[in-house]
Amino acid sequence: MRGVPQKNLAVELLRKLLNGEIRTRRQKNIVQARSFAELLEQAIRRYQNRAVEAAQVIEELIALAREMREADRRGEQLGLTEDELAFYDALETNDRAVKILGDETLRAIARELVAAVRTNVTIDWTVRENVRAHLRVLVKRILRKHGYPPDKQETATQTVLEQAETLSELWATTN
Repeated sequence: MRGVPQKNLAVELLRKLLNGEIRTRRQKNIVQARSFAELLEQAIRRYQNRAVEAAQVIEELIALAREMREADRRGEQLGLTEDELAFYDALETNDRAVKILGDETLRAIARELVAAVRTNVTIDWTVRENVRAHLRVLVKRILRKHGYPPDKQETATQTVLEQAETLSELWATTN
């Protein structure tokens, strides 16, 4: 590592720290983790392509860390638990749904999804197709009940099921 400029070490250290934080988030909130991973990757790619200087990428990475800290506070501001926020984020990826339904309805859907998924997941639900199909129907029913845009329901259902799978693994280890 000798001969590597100090700023490059700082960039590498920040990248590793942020990657660790993203890995931790991936265990709870896949949408947030994907979003932050993408932002990190873009910043590092610009730096590697010499589009930005080390000092500038360091500023960007610090800003990204601040954004992550703000994301943690978002759940409190919305009045959602960490699990509910993860489902809220899964639903919020569709801008049209946010405009049509608004925050209050999306929060209600997120709360209902957490309750439904928690009561219906089993240890082996990810491998048993009938349990998975039942959860898919439950999710679609909840989305339809709250008026989630029909043309966006399939994508939302997939994301919600992916989020449910991630959280159910965590729930299984904490119960």
